[in-house]
Amino acid sequence: MAKRPLTVGLDEDVILAARAAASPKGQSEAAVVEQPLREHLAHRGSVTDEVRERNQGAVLGEEEALTLAYDKLKAIRRGREDSGKAAS
Repeated sequence: MAKRPLTVGLDEDVILAARAAASPKGQSEAAVVEQPLREHLAHRGSVTDEVRERNQGAVLGEEEALTLAYDKLKAIRRGREDSGKAAS
């Protein structure tokens, strides 16, 4: 998969720790940050897994499925808005 740049703000102590961890291994700071993020996302489960678990195999109608998907999208967007307000 192609790599794309992403700018994130990190505390200075996190940046220094990433540099310290990367140097002896000959890795980039990005590699040190990327690996635990990949692991976290892999263990988190997908939205489809969450929906499947919540509904215990029940078949949803198209309208119910769309409503559930839009509700989840709204919750995610609210989370982004809330985190943006906290950073301000």
